[in-house]
Amino acid sequence: MTTGARGLGRLFNASVGAVPTDAVAAAITGNRVHMKDCDTVAFLVVAGSGSTDILDLDLQEHNAATGGTSQDLDIITKFYYQDEATLDGDETWTEGSQTAASEITNVGSASAQQLVVVEVGSEQLSDGYEWVSLNVPDLGTNGSKYVAIVNLALDLNVQRKPTNLANLNT
Repeated sequence: MTTGARGLGRLFNASVGAVPTDAVAAAITGNRVHMKDCDTVAFLVVAGSGSTDILDLDLQEHNAATGGTSQDLDIITKFYYQDEATLDGDETWTEGSQTAASEITNVGSASAQQLVVVEVGSEQLSDGYEWVSLNVPDLGTNGSKYVAIVNLALDLNVQRKPTNLANLNT
């Protein structure tokens, strides 16, 4: 029996949005994802506990892989999160809802660990903008809160073997 990727390259591609970084020490700028080969990008945010500052997120769109023009992408009306003192797999998803904005403020509890998913459809981007990123603003001065972001390109327009997948930034 041969084993190989069942989802990677067929259903999704993945890249690092941000390695685990203390968001209380400074803002985190997420890596950009080019949406040319997918219909949806899901940002998976993993946040540790340890701070009295509550998690905030900011969605941006860009017209270039680096540099160029960046602006708020005011489309977030729903997001999903898990929030518990220790994430151990028994949590259920909570739906967060808000008026369309690029920012999500005060996700869950300050002292809890969080898993957050924010999704963007390619049709939601402004004309001339093909890249998206999720950022974490400087959360404050209380303790530390480590945050990592995984970029997941979903609904791939071009399916390939995992070893032949394109870099999500190009």
